[in-house]
Amino acid sequence: MTKESKPKHEAGNGKAEPEFLARVFVSLKPTVNDPEGITIGSALGSLGFAEVAKVRAGRYFEITLSAKDEKRAEKQVDLMCSRLLANPVIETYSFKVSST
Repeated sequence: MTKESKPKHEAGNGKAEPEFLARVFVSLKPTVNDPEGITIGSALGSLGFAEVAKVRAGRYFEITLSAKDEKRAEKQVDLMCSRLLANPVIETYSFKVSST
């Protein structure tokens, strides 16, 4: 689908709400063991990258959403992170929301 033909979410007043792009980063808390990061770090060392001291693995998401304004988009993304995208017991998250 091209950008021009992409359907827009309509607000209650019939006007299309603006779209926002959220870039979300999720990683394990510093106190949580990261076996994936350890394995990657070891592999990098065996490939000759001896200068790598430590690796922490994580996840990255790009989410396009419609909202009345940037503040509401940020609130929605925060809820998405805390309810599904990150486990707040062992992970931290950060995000940046910008207009598309």
